[in-house]
Amino acid sequence: MDQRRILLLVHPTRRDAQELADVVAKRLLAAGVQPVALAADVHGTPMGDCDALLMADPANPAAGCELVLILGGDGSILRGAELSRGTGVPILGINLGHVGFLAEADPEEIGTTVDRIVAGDYLVEERMALQVRALRGGEQFFSSWALNEVTVEKASRERMIEMTVEIDGRPLSTWGCDGLVMATPTGSTAYAFSAGGPIVWPDVEALLLVPISAHALFARPVVVGPASRLAVEILPHVDAQGVVWCDGRRAVDLPSGARIEVERAVEPVRLARLRQAPFIDRLVDKFHLDVHGWRGTGHRS
Repeated sequence: MDQRRILLLVHPTRRDAQELADVVAKRLLAAGVQPVALAADVHGTPMGDCDALLMADPANPAAGCELVLILGGDGSILRGAELSRGTGVPILGINLGHVGFLAEADPEEIGTTVDRIVAGDYLVEERMALQVRALRGGEQFFSSWALNEVTVEKASRERMIEMTVEIDGRPLSTWGCDGLVMATPTGSTAYAFSAGGPIVWPDVEALLLVPISAHALFARPVVVGPASRLAVEILPHVDAQGVVWCDGRRAVDLPSGARIEVERAVEPVRLARLRQAPFIDRLVDKFHLDVHGWRGTGHRS
């Protein structure tokens, strides 16, 4: 029987992440599970000098692994989602960042977390993702995907970008604005939240549109069904340039006249979960919300 493999994704410049990864790798090896890492992540560290550590294929690092274990913040978890895309391998984050909304455990829980991974004691939850493509003159020049959001933003600080927003083939409004966020429910607590959008429970299937500093009477966030097709057209008579970002990681410049189309991706992102606490408890914990005076009958886990 082939040996089980876990891909460790480690922030390459954070000492705390490297030290924790070394602990995780040793615990996995002691349990008979093979840790795998990217050479670029562990080069020049004690973990990188471990002869028992396998180096992943940079072109397909999650191949042959049963789980991607990520040590870092939400940015690192988004990186893990990117590197595991197309493999079906679930991801699990250990929070070393600030909010860590996508993370499932904290560093203090590392021993229990590794034990549960070894025992296969976790659930896998599927989260909606977005597919995006950019066209000009009917010709596609960019295609990508996002777990949290696709944003269309102005490229110049000094100038607004003018765009027409379309839903299911019909125009909604034309805005002069700083940009537009098109988000999943998972992304509703990320950039869309900062832009004034609503928080949407992750089990709700929907797409969000949140304008950023739009100069218009109607510039409210909009929530549409999961089968809706969204589009943004950069007005061709305006010289301002734009840029489209996917999860803040993948980007391309947008010339005037460009069209950006966004819809639900066929392939979801798979998140490994260690607990089934209500989403509202995660919301309260991560945002440090004051619930003093609550007199309900339920008990928070």
